[in-house]
Amino acid sequence: MFRTLPLQFRGIRHESSLGPTVLLHEKDGLQRMIEWVGRKAIAGYTYLAALATLFTQAVLDLLLPTRQGRGETLRVLVRQILFTGVDALPVTTVIALLLGIIIVTQAGTQLPRLGAGGLVGSIIVVTVIRELGPLITAFIVVGRSGTAIATELGNMSVTREVVALRLMGISISRFVIMPRMVGMVLSMLCLTLYFDVVAVLGGYLIADAQLTIPFYAFVESITKALSTTDVLMTAIKGLSFGSAVAAICCYHGLAVRSSFTEVPQQTTRAMINSFVLCLLIDVVVTVPLYL
Repeated sequence: MFRTLPLQFRGIRHESSLGPTVLLHEKDGLQRMIEWVGRKAIAGYTYLAALATLFTQAVLDLLLPTRQGRGETLRVLVRQILFTGVDALPVTTVIALLLGIIIVTQAGTQLPRLGAGGLVGSIIVVTVIRELGPLITAFIVVGRSGTAIATELGNMSVTREVVALRLMGISISRFVIMPRMVGMVLSMLCLTLYFDVVAVLGGYLIADAQLTIPFYAFVESITKALSTTDVLMTAIKGLSFGSAVAAICCYHGLAVRSSFTEVPQQTTRAMINSFVLCLLIDVVVTVPLYL
């Protein structure tokens, strides 16, 4: 029937034929979206699995030490602790004092006016010790030491130092990754506890002129509000953040292949992924406490 139509009318479709075409396009769009979500989910799972493998191998190397290269491994470990922990004390002190002044001043002046002076200790414990202290410390370590590790390992990859070590039979995990990871984890834990103490006590001493609460009453409110769970959660966060940051930065540093232009790219990815994973760990650890 339609073959007898003039040429100018053969390309015109009936209005009823538009329905299946539109549905087909919608189906294609939905399918592409599902495929995109699936690819991202698989990529995320693969990435986390690679980080877990890297971390597990480093832990095994720590638990199963060998005499070969022990002095060099210890030297790298001490150097990492000095750089990540000791050298970070000045900037950590300044940031902790500033944060402590802000929070202690607000809690110590506003809550008594509202008749909630007894909650000063609880507010400070939850805000500083349990939440902001570990998180801000992690950000400091990522910005200082995490990027340095990613850059160092990236340059080693470009200059073929990593390949040379493997050709000589030297374990990259044991002599390159493990000491840096252990040094960062220990430094993160100590810096987190140091940050909390400086933020609370140092913040009060500097903001003392603005407060109406005596120092002994302030310390008593902190000790009453502080529980073993708070200290344990702070330590868990410090250890978890340190492990995550070290694994991510080592992974991205070793992911550099043959060009120096890849080094800043992988360093940026390491920094961003470290921030995201630290926030994710913080949510996973914190939310169950309030359920």
